[in-house]
Amino acid sequence: MPGAQPNMAQLLQQAQMMQQQMVAAQEELAQAEVSGSAGGGLVTATVNGSGDLQALVIDPTVIDPDDAETLADLVVAAVRDAARAAQELQAEKMGPLAGGLGGLGLPGM
Repeated sequence: MPGAQPNMAQLLQQAQMMQQQMVAAQEELAQAEVSGSAGGGLVTATVNGSGDLQALVIDPTVIDPDDAETLADLVVAAVRDAARAAQELQAEKMGPLAGGLGGLGLPGM
């Protein structure tokens, strides 16, 4: 029978399971912490798995009142490095779930 419609009860059950898995993955990401650094570890940024900045550690030797620009560059680089790590963690945790949406047979997913 071409174009047979999927069982709605099965679709709803699959959608509920995926939603539960998605919520669990989001909670796990909110609790996870990843770090990024710059300047050989002179500046380290820590973000949670959602990408929110949690901590910033600056080695005192890099603090030069006459060169605030270098310190700012190191901070930006460390935060970007941490954000990249958070994106990788998100892809690892959420990727399989996002790919599973197509398995529901729903249009547009």
